[in-house]
Amino acid sequence: MRVILAPMEGVVDDHMRDILSTINPFDLVVTEFVRVVNQLLPEKVFYKLCPELLNHGLTPSGTPVRVQLLGQEPEWMAENAIRAIELGSNGVDANFGCPAKTVNKSKGGAVLLQYPENIYKIVKAMRDAVPSEQPVTAKIRLGYEDKSLFMENALAVYEAGASELAIHARSKTDGYKPPAYWEYITEVRKRLPIPVIANGEIWNAADAQRCIDVTGCDSVMIGRGAISLPNLGDTIKTGATPYTWLQTLTLLMSYTEKELSGRKSDYYPSRIKQWFSYLNRQYPEADALFRELRIYKTTEEIVKVLQQAHQSLR
Repeated sequence: MRVILAPMEGVVDDHMRDILSTINPFDLVVTEFVRVVNQLLPEKVFYKLCPELLNHGLTPSGTPVRVQLLGQEPEWMAENAIRAIELGSNGVDANFGCPAKTVNKSKGGAVLLQYPENIYKIVKAMRDAVPSEQPVTAKIRLGYEDKSLFMENALAVYEAGASELAIHARSKTDGYKPPAYWEYITEVRKRLPIPVIANGEIWNAADAQRCIDVTGCDSVMIGRGAISLPNLGDTIKTGATPYTWLQTLTLLMSYTEKELSGRKSDYYPSRIKQWFSYLNRQYPEADALFRELRIYKTTEEIVKVLQQAHQSLR
């Protein structure tokens, strides 16, 4: 069974990948998307989004990292796929699931789910360009406004030569509202001879088992659940006990240290509040602490609140 950390734009950056891969036995982590328009991007763009490329495409704890590309031009997706591989990415992934309006307006992400033939051309161009020993993968949703083309899109990815397919079991219109429609993944898994990875509404180990039972997949991809319960991957894969609030708060302090010493330190207040919005689902203590720290805007004030909360539990 494989457990993969999903790409989450604006959430799972290299610091988060570092933190989470240290405490979870992930088989793979996927980056936030690299936006491809009409050019071969300079190396610095890849290194900025995926500094793990400087470590042979591995997180500090040794988990393989795969660069994800988002774009609509087959030629430029292929050129940038080659560059990602040459720089050390462990395979390359194509994003056909991003629901963001700004991305969809520029004909990228989930909007392409309306055009299976375009998905085919993009994946085929990437597959033809990338050395055969390197995986070319894709992540899709079940559709754009509806799910009528879910099988056509899945077949387009497979027939273009993809190594495997991850499916977020909702349409773009569904957004992130429950439920996830795992039964659609079941149909795809039965039809496609390549590995299919199930994604959507996996918040705990029991959810993961139900998803596996429904879909028949032997691989799951976790996104928001991995931020809500930091050691979710470990609970799924090894049966580990879910983190206590003290363990999670200790992890937050470690994350804080990394953020404040990195290039994104100015964004720390918004980033930590964003994480709390996910932790609230799992920990009542997170909700109580967030009510206290959300009024503060400066890093110093927020760190002080966290330190006091952490010390009070030790």
